[in-house]
Amino acid sequence: MFPNSAASLPADERGVRVALVFALTAERLSTFYEHGQWLTEAQGASLAAEWLARTRRDLPLVARRLLSGLSDGLARQLAESLSREAGLYLAHEMMESLDPRHSSEVALSLMGECERLVDMADGEDGG
Repeated sequence: MFPNSAASLPADERGVRVALVFALTAERLSTFYEHGQWLTEAQGASLAAEWLARTRRDLPLVARRLLSGLSDGLARQLAESLSREAGLYLAHEMMESLDPRHSSEVALSLMGECERLVDMADGEDGG
């Protein structure tokens, strides 16, 4: 589901936040295409807490909820703009890219979008 080793994450908090948005977006798309339902903000924040705990990191609930909301917006935007087949491919590609050994141009492009979202959110809250 999420990366298991701390080595697969950037060391700084911004990198962790970007990686969380990416991983949560991948999980949201996967859940949507597999079960026809969207994860709630609280479910996303809980997944983020589990992932952070495995990598011995922590973010406050407020930050996890913010990142969960960012991932929700991105996942829904992607799902609305893609055919079902393209969405399934994208979800699969993103989930595969959670493994640091997997390289994907599509995932790198989406990681850039996650960086932009985190930077915009940080600018809005002064962080």
